[in-house]
Amino acid sequence: MHGWLLLLLVVAAVVVARAVAVTPVTVSSESMVPTLARGDVVLVDKAVWRLRGPHRGELVVFDAADHQRSLKRMVAVGGDTVEIRDAILYVNGRRVPEPYVDHSRIDGLYFGPVRVPDDRVFVLGDNRSNSIDSRAYGPVARGALIGTAVLGLWPTHTIG
Repeated sequence: MHGWLLLLLVVAAVVVARAVAVTPVTVSSESMVPTLARGDVVLVDKAVWRLRGPHRGELVVFDAADHQRSLKRMVAVGGDTVEIRDAILYVNGRRVPEPYVDHSRIDGLYFGPVRVPDDRVFVLGDNRSNSIDSRAYGPVARGALIGTAVLGLWPTHTIG
């Protein structure tokens, strides 16, 4: 009898943790290569933004307009101006160092400048030449953000 009670408590703890604190998410596209590949599983911290707001450079998970979960890199927050000149990202007129982007795979990409509305964030895939992101669907509402990817579960690796 005690074994069943222990199992029930463990299951209840996992359900509560997934609802409130963390949840696994499977990467569904090639838009984050080389950082993450299709099929990778990451652990998403859903509680972090209760303590602080989202930060530029974080990998965020959000509910996209098509009601699917999406994972992208948040490059700008409300009030920022975003521009891409010859594949180089500029936020508020300053070049953003992006060691996670393979610039040799991007040829002559230009976008913007656009100002991000106060209640939104701007997201981009690390694989800029193969990503549908805020350049296509616009800035993401802060209310659509679910959490920050904090740990690669499968295959095991750190999130950059």
